[in-house]
Amino acid sequence: MKALKQILIVLLVTTVFSCKKTTSEEKVVFETITEIRNDIQRVEPPNWWIGFKNQDLQLLVKHPNIGNATPKMSYQGVSITKVHQADSPNYLFLDLEISETAKAGQFNITFQREDGSELIQTYELKSREKSAEDFIGFNSSDAIYLITPDRFANANPQNDSVEGLLQQGIDRTNDYARHGGDIQGITNHLDYIDDLGFTAVWPCPVVINDMPSGSYHGYAMTDFYNVDPRFGTLDEYRKLADDLRSRDMKLIMDQVANHCGLEHWWMKDLPFKDWVNYQELYEENIDNWDWKVTKTSNHRRTTNQDPYASKKDHQEMADGWFVSGMPDLNQRNPFMANYIIQNSIWWVETLGLGGIRQDTYPYSDKTFMSYWAGAIMTEYPNFSIVGEEWSYNPLLIGYWQDGQKNKDGYESNLKSTMDFAMQKNIVDALNEEESWDQGLVKMYEGLANDFAYASPKDIMAFLDNHDKSRIFTEFNGDVANTKMALSYLLMLPRIPQIYYGTEILMDDFDNPGDHGLIRTDFPGGWEGDTINAFTGEGLSDAQKEIQSFLKKILNYRKTSEAIHNGKTVHFAPQDGVYVLARIFENETIVHVINKNENPIELGLERFQELELNGKTLKNIISDETLIWNNSLSLPTKGSLILTTKF
Repeated sequence: MKALKQILIVLLVTTVFSCKKTTSEEKVVFETITEIRNDIQRVEPPNWWIGFKNQDLQLLVKHPNIGNATPKMSYQGVSITKVHQADSPNYLFLDLEISETAKAGQFNITFQREDGSELIQTYELKSREKSAEDFIGFNSSDAIYLITPDRFANANPQNDSVEGLLQQGIDRTNDYARHGGDIQGITNHLDYIDDLGFTAVWPCPVVINDMPSGSYHGYAMTDFYNVDPRFGTLDEYRKLADDLRSRDMKLIMDQVANHCGLEHWWMKDLPFKDWVNYQELYEENIDNWDWKVTKTSNHRRTTNQDPYASKKDHQEMADGWFVSGMPDLNQRNPFMANYIIQNSIWWVETLGLGGIRQDTYPYSDKTFMSYWAGAIMTEYPNFSIVGEEWSYNPLLIGYWQDGQKNKDGYESNLKSTMDFAMQKNIVDALNEEESWDQGLVKMYEGLANDFAYASPKDIMAFLDNHDKSRIFTEFNGDVANTKMALSYLLMLPRIPQIYYGTEILMDDFDNPGDHGLIRTDFPGGWEGDTINAFTGEGLSDAQKEIQSFLKKILNYRKTSEAIHNGKTVHFAPQDGVYVLARIFENETIVHVINKNENPIELGLERFQELELNGKTLKNIISDETLIWNNSLSLPTKGSLILTTKF
């Protein structure tokens, strides 16, 4: 927690901003709220809770010429410890201390202006709905269903277009326009997701993206505290979380600490001169801002670990904007740091989240990210956060995981990272012809790299997602390869994530890798769809078969301690066959990948250490049984999953 301590010190000793202090000598008279007032344009977080370990809360106050006002309040257990002025006269940042004696309730903050007039804002502290320990994050017992909300199901056509927003209407013929999917569309189809065997849902961001184009994907936030009305309401978001919990399922929220959208409300009036990176360049070119002017990231993510990296390369990587429409947030500004951390905690508490997925993890200031993750995990010790490190190098993936003994002493406090390396190994292994150094050996040696990870089973593995080509496309339409990849993924000591539509072989053949096409509408999610994947109507035999295939594995996986926590043993591929086993007490699962087109007999003498001789095993897919003896018949290319558990 060295990084955490360092930033705490920075936050405590920051003196570069002028500030006013309240005096403890003033006599405090506690007032009773008789009228709720909302005179202030914006206060964030919009509410808070009692009972956190960290008793400090910093309020961002935005209002014309509020900078010279003197705030006062009187509420038992809550005090203003410091008032910070910003570079813009339209902001104040208030440091509050919320002690153990504070009770849930409402209180007024009075802002007395220099002309003697007053503005009053009613603020609320809430009781927490459940204890910190009861926020249980995702783990290796879960299987996560990733959804692009705009493209999954349109339950409410009335919110397809919202007056006053920059992008209007929907156009399902345009892959980069909004298509109308919404939060209620996900909620309405939880039976389908649950029945398939998934235990967690990760929707791409649903907070507002009031951008002139491309607003459907959710990664260009223009208000970190409000749901995009085209996706629905905060109440609908909460209902999704509640309905998932009622099924013993989890909601994972996709968050972004690295950047916001160019149309974010604060970009019109930035509170400090260093609120975003390259801010001076932006303000000088605000009227002609485009990709030609933007100082974008060099994307050299290895500069976070490279002992030889130049300061210039690292600065350009971390500070550069992701694209011209996404300002890069400066987390070295302590007020920005507090803002992002509090926003994450606000959403965890508001929704009762079962996890956070943090976008573009290596692009933010890495010292801050350690503090951010540490602050959340301190409040929620059983929670889970996964960070996106888009790298095929296991050393980089492992660097970010909590418990890793990094040479530079970096402690991430991050439980999970994303396994892009394994994704590539699986694709290469099944696409390549077999030879000494090609084919299945890529999966075998890829899994062998687990020695480099602090906790392999806490890493999130996947075959495709909202940014990568569909796995069916990567396998050139080979159904057998797709099924082998999926079954292998679900047997690994990992947290598996599957992208919506993978279960019906959705593809992007028309333009492989195109983001709009990768995020194709899920059939059956719109009224009038001739194919309905939720009911099976109009699906091909191959699509129905892979739906059933996944359903059987996922539902078996739900109760398999061998998969959740078992020992892993695998055998080097031979003759186009790769065998992996998971073992926990009396449960042994054997997963066989066979790339041979013609029937073969697999001799079993080599697998004596699994201690299966003479035992009866069941085929998870067909429910047929066999006795493990001298050999195993493999009639065709594909995967075979056998278990001793009946």
